[in-house]
Amino acid sequence: MKIKILYILAAVILITGGSVYATTCCAQAEETKGVAGSKAVSVGNTVCPVTGEPVDNKTTYEYKGKIYNFCCPKCIDAFKINPEKYSAKAEQSSGVEYSMHEGHQHSH
Repeated sequence: MKIKILYILAAVILITGGSVYATTCCAQAEETKGVAGSKAVSVGNTVCPVTGEPVDNKTTYEYKGKIYNFCCPKCIDAFKINPEKYSAKAEQSSGVEYSMHEGHQHSH
Protein backbone atom coordinates (compact mmCIF):
# COMPACT_ATOMS: atom_id res chain seq x y z
CA MET A 1 0.00 0.00 0.00
CA LYS A 2 2.80 2.45 0.88
CA ILE A 3 4.56 1.70 -2.41
CA LYS A 4 1.39 2.54 -4.40
CA ILE A 5 1.10 5.86 -2.57
CA LEU A 6 4.74 6.65 -3.31
CA TYR A 7 4.27 5.83 -7.01
CA ILE A 8 1.16 8.00 -7.19
CA LEU A 9 2.90 10.84 -5.38
CA ALA A 10 5.93 10.57 -7.67
CA ALA A 11 3.68 10.57 -10.75
CA VAL A 12 1.84 13.68 -9.54
CA ILE A 13 5.12 15.49 -8.90
CA LEU A 14 6.49 14.55 -12.30
CA ILE A 15 3.31 15.55 -14.10
CA THR A 16 3.02 18.85 -12.25
CA GLY A 17 6.69 19.69 -12.69
CA GLY A 18 6.53 18.78 -16.35
CA SER A 19 3.55 21.03 -17.00
CA VAL A 20 5.23 23.96 -15.27
CA TYR A 21 8.36 23.40 -17.35
CA ALA A 22 6.32 23.09 -20.56
CA THR A 23 4.45 26.32 -19.81
CA THR A 24 7.68 28.20 -19.10
CA CYS A 25 9.44 26.73 -22.11
CA CYS A 26 6.59 27.52 -24.49
CA ALA A 27 6.22 31.07 -23.15
CA GLN A 28 9.91 31.73 -23.75
CA ALA A 29 9.75 30.25 -27.25
CA GLU A 30 6.75 32.43 -28.10
CA GLU A 31 8.46 35.52 -26.70
CA THR A 32 11.66 35.12 -28.72
CA LYS A 33 9.94 33.72 -31.83
CA GLY A 34 13.33 32.43 -32.93
CA VAL A 35 14.08 29.47 -35.14
CA ALA A 36 14.51 26.23 -33.21
CA GLY A 37 18.18 25.64 -32.52
CA SER A 38 19.25 29.12 -33.59
CA LYS A 39 21.12 31.44 -31.25
CA ALA A 40 20.05 34.96 -30.49
CA VAL A 41 22.12 37.73 -32.04
CA SER A 42 23.16 40.84 -30.13
CA VAL A 43 21.87 44.10 -31.58
CA GLY A 44 24.90 45.84 -30.09
CA ASN A 45 23.12 48.97 -28.94
CA THR A 46 25.27 51.11 -26.64
CA VAL A 47 22.46 53.33 -25.38
CA CYS A 48 19.24 52.26 -23.73
CA PRO A 49 16.30 52.44 -26.18
CA VAL A 50 14.00 53.51 -23.33
CA THR A 51 15.98 56.26 -21.58
CA GLY A 52 18.79 57.14 -23.99
CA GLU A 53 21.38 56.54 -21.26
CA PRO A 54 24.46 54.33 -21.72
CA VAL A 55 23.75 50.62 -21.23
CA ASP A 56 25.31 48.81 -18.27
CA ASN A 57 26.46 45.79 -20.35
CA LYS A 58 24.77 43.46 -17.84
CA THR A 59 21.07 44.09 -18.40
CA THR A 60 19.83 42.43 -21.58
CA TYR A 61 16.58 41.07 -22.95
CA GLU A 62 15.98 38.71 -25.85
CA TYR A 63 13.13 39.47 -28.25
CA LYS A 64 12.48 37.77 -31.60
CA GLY A 65 15.93 36.21 -31.67
CA LYS A 66 17.79 39.44 -30.91
CA ILE A 67 19.44 40.56 -27.68
CA TYR A 68 18.87 44.17 -26.64
CA ASN A 69 20.95 46.06 -24.04
CA PHE A 70 19.46 48.29 -21.33
CA CYS A 71 20.65 50.62 -18.58
CA CYS A 72 18.59 48.89 -15.86
CA PRO A 73 15.92 46.21 -15.29
CA LYS A 74 13.11 48.83 -15.16
CA CYS A 75 13.71 49.55 -18.82
CA ILE A 76 13.09 45.92 -19.74
CA ASP A 77 9.60 46.27 -18.26
CA ALA A 78 8.98 49.35 -20.42
CA PHE A 79 10.36 47.50 -23.46
CA LYS A 80 7.91 44.64 -22.92
CA ILE A 81 4.99 47.08 -23.08
CA ASN A 82 5.97 48.37 -26.52
CA PRO A 83 8.70 46.10 -27.93
CA GLU A 84 8.33 47.16 -31.58
CA LYS A 85 8.93 50.83 -30.74
CA TYR A 86 11.94 50.20 -28.53
CA SER A 87 13.50 47.46 -30.64
CA ALA A 88 13.45 49.83 -33.62
CA LYS A 89 15.13 52.54 -31.54
CA ALA A 90 17.77 50.10 -30.32
CA GLU A 91 18.54 48.91 -33.83
CA GLN A 92 18.72 52.47 -35.16
CA SER A 93 21.08 53.49 -32.36
CA SER A 94 23.32 50.46 -32.59
CA GLY A 95 26.74 51.94 -31.86
CA VAL A 96 25.42 55.52 -32.04
CA GLU A 97 24.76 57.65 -28.99
CA TYR A 98 21.68 59.84 -28.84
CA SER A 99 19.62 61.64 -26.23
CA MET A 100 15.89 61.02 -25.98
CA HIS A 101 15.39 60.63 -22.25
CA GLU A 102 11.69 59.86 -22.24
CA GLY A 103 12.02 57.09 -19.66
CA HIS A 104 12.46 57.22 -15.93
CA GLN A 105 14.95 58.93 -13.65
CA HIS A 106 17.97 57.02 -12.36
CA SER A 107 19.58 57.51 -8.99
CA HIS A 108 23.16 56.82 -10.17
